[in-house]
Amino acid sequence: METNTISQDEKKILKSMFIRSHLVFLGFNMVKMEANGFTITMQPAIESIYKDDPEGKKEAYLRHQSFFNTHAVPFSFIAGLSYAMEKEHKESNTIDGKTINSVKASLMGPTAGMFDSLFFNCLRIIAAGIGIGLCSQGSILGTLIFILLYGVSQSVFKYLFINWGYTLGTSFIDTIYKSGLMNGLTKAASVLGLTMVGAMTAQMVNVPLQWTLQVGKTSVVIQDVIDSIFPGLLGVLLLFGLVKLIKKGARPTQLIIGIFVLAMVGAFIGIF
Repeated sequence: METNTISQDEKKILKSMFIRSHLVFLGFNMVKMEANGFTITMQPAIESIYKDDPEGKKEAYLRHQSFFNTHAVPFSFIAGLSYAMEKEHKESNTIDGKTINSVKASLMGPTAGMFDSLFFNCLRIIAAGIGIGLCSQGSILGTLIFILLYGVSQSVFKYLFINWGYTLGTSFIDTIYKSGLMNGLTKAASVLGLTMVGAMTAQMVNVPLQWTLQVGKTSVVIQDVIDSIFPGLLGVLLLFGLVKLIKKGARPTQLIIGIFVLAMVGAFIGIF
């Protein structure tokens, strides 16, 4: 697919698609996932391309109601790319409906993996770490910084990606993969995300053990003994214990209630 230029009408359509792309989870369900959100995002393009072709319009709407699921940011890129493919399908018929669906399906998995690592597992954790730190000091800047770093940044990239998807087409994905840049970025983002998780665990997961043993006339504070061997050990054990329970199917709500009950009982008998 060749690079496309953007006319004023196409800019209006892409702007409308960008706004609608924030409805990515509109009507989300376990059968078609983000298909409803993708269809409503494609509506301005479909209405423009097939305005004089009712049957073509019907086929396009049905086509984009097929199963679809990816991260919210590359969602926009694929929508822009689909706009370009729909236009080429209508004007020259060099791309058929099956090809459009195949391209969408082939991009879902790779883009979801890449951007989950970059945004959900990396940027979200960094933004949350900064935000929680400021909020714990009573500063509203923590909330604003989290929204700016994690929320606003996604909107900026969605705007860029929907335009790149339309203008650059499939050549954009091919170029990034062939250069090896995306593999490096994904690996670096994963390492940074794990580092941030470790740092947040050390700073924010606290198990204040107040258990004291009397050995003759000497008092031994268990917390001090543990910290002298491995500072923050109880927090790490708690974290890994919760992760293991989640893997076994425990729900976060159950774990929160369990921690609350354990803390209350421990405080009552003087352990915490």
